[in-house]
Amino acid sequence: MRRHGRGASGRTSGSGRVILPDGYQKRFLRYSPVASRRNQAATPPLELALEDRSMTKGDELHYGAPRNAVHLCVDMQRMFAGGTDWTMPWLPRVLPNVVAITSAHPERTIFTRFIPAQSPGQGAGMWRRYYERWSSMTIDRLGPEMVDLVQELARFVPPARTFDKYVYSPWTGSGLHAQLREAGVETVIVTGGETDVCVLATVLGAVDWGFRVILVADALCSSADETHDSMMKIYMNRFGQQVECVTTETLLSNWPADGRARSL
Repeated sequence: MRRHGRGASGRTSGSGRVILPDGYQKRFLRYSPVASRRNQAATPPLELALEDRSMTKGDELHYGAPRNAVHLCVDMQRMFAGGTDWTMPWLPRVLPNVVAITSAHPERTIFTRFIPAQSPGQGAGMWRRYYERWSSMTIDRLGPEMVDLVQELARFVPPARTFDKYVYSPWTGSGLHAQLREAGVETVIVTGGETDVCVLATVLGAVDWGFRVILVADALCSSADETHDSMMKIYMNRFGQQVECVTTETLLSNWPADGRARSL
């Protein structure tokens, strides 16, 4: 979501090349929007991030297969899919991976939805100024249907469920932590967008609450190439003990569909 004070356009164009730990660089640049755009004419999106089989050193779950996991999919909503000031242009490219994870575990999936202010100027403190700036993204201007999930994911509800929030983090002022603990959840698997805003808030909150966090690198998207790449570097370098970054393929090979799984 282009909601954190970027310039007028809210979009940057990074080089797509980030210095990452050994074993990560070539593989994770496959997920970068810049790298993806360079290759999109020749390679279908679902195969693009998984095509390199030679760089597997970092693509592993350091603590084994997920136990008592929940898939927390962040803000994959119509208002970010196109035609608005907060469009994430490459959401469609990662959507097949999000669908693959959700279809394997619909009963263990929670879709967060960011709910903007009803009208311009609403909100507490700086949020009031924020929605004066982004008046085009208020519900009165957008239409209430634009906060809905994209069609490809909405079909999984139920058994998947939605969780509405009014700020970047789903943990702030909510009972999400208590709900997950009561359900015996130990691991939070994160997909969605934006990598550098609401995904960031979701990941840090999960870390603070002591959950094991698995970030699915080829199921993340943003509207800003440069900060997406920077955040991937931070997740892997600064949070290496608390955040595991893997591909969809690696995740699903360790967390296969289970018809006996309990709903949340």
